[in-house]
Amino acid sequence: MSTNNKRVLIVDDSKVSRMLARAYIEEKYPGWEILEAGNGQEALSIAADLSLDLVMMDVNMPGISGLEAAEQIKASQPAATITMLTANVQNSVRQRAEAISVHFLEKPITAATIQQALALIGA
Repeated sequence: MSTNNKRVLIVDDSKVSRMLARAYIEEKYPGWEILEAGNGQEALSIAADLSLDLVMMDVNMPGISGLEAAEQIKASQPAATITMLTANVQNSVRQRAEAISVHFLEKPITAATIQQALALIGA
């Protein structure tokens, strides 16, 4: 799989988390388009207009939860790879993520964690 021209959406209410993830991806893949959303509603708005290769989504955010947003994005873009990137490690959260066919990675955001997410799309 080519690693050119990927579109990644980072969804987290923490600006620091978004900046960390973006910095790592930009360093490794400077040609990729990286979008950010601070909550689930923003993520849904972006996903309504653009096809996405990878969505990295926090679970606990104000308004629409990451799981709800992931479920809606998955329904409209079944080819998109979605991973929950969260500190919320409850079994119920993991089970819901599995039920809607999204991946699950634990925070903190590190180079290794981001690389695991990128590996899901062959990067």
